[in-house]
Amino acid sequence: MKTRQNLAIGMFLVMGVSFMVLSLNGCTKETTAVPASADSQYKEDILNYTIADTSLTGCLSCVDSLPFESLNASESEALIVMREEEFLAHDVYLTLSQLYTKPIFRNITLSEQRHTDAVKALINKYSLVDPAANHVTGVFTNQDLQTLFNSLVTLGSGSLLNGLVAGATIEDLDIKDLKDHLLTIDNQDITCVFNNLMRGSRNHLRSFYANIKFTGGTYTPQYLTQEDFDAIVNSKHETGTGNCHCN
Repeated sequence: MKTRQNLAIGMFLVMGVSFMVLSLNGCTKETTAVPASADSQYKEDILNYTIADTSLTGCLSCVDSLPFESLNASESEALIVMREEEFLAHDVYLTLSQLYTKPIFRNITLSEQRHTDAVKALINKYSLVDPAANHVTGVFTNQDLQTLFNSLVTLGSGSLLNGLVAGATIEDLDIKDLKDHLLTIDNQDITCVFNNLMRGSRNHLRSFYANIKFTGGTYTPQYLTQEDFDAIVNSKHETGTGNCHCN
């Protein structure tokens, strides 16, 4: 499956990213943290990720009002994997928030809790076995995610810049996996939630990348194409529509 392939590749890429970050510490600091057209308040908000996360507003509240449709194998697997993959992001950021005072880690941790709760709502709706029932921070039933978590925490613990790169790597992977899953999903409720998760991850990626540049580093996408990555980081924060269609 594509997600498993992405996770396996990720374990090798994280080690490569770690080496790359170490080599960047002596680079000249870039001064543009966000698009030049952004005002000062926007810059401050995106650097700290203090903009309200409305990516799941409306859609999550009406999951049960959308049709109950039979699940194909790809949809079932997508829900199981993404439940823990969103916890991966949450747990890495929670761990890093205890090492660094930068508000972005603490603030996006709260956002990721809402993301994994949204997937749980779908798992409950379709009576699937929750792989993250009684979740313990940093412990995953999916061993690929377990290995990736360990690697990302090791990377992120090296320095603030490393932590920010770990965050960008997670969101890079998350967006790619969600895009891949949506190719095989036609249930309205899953499509709704996944599109909103992806919108939230694009916002997270914008903030991590802005912080990386502000700190004097750089980031090359590990999963997204360079074209897709550039389109995301060079555009502004997105907000949800507040409806059940997730447009």
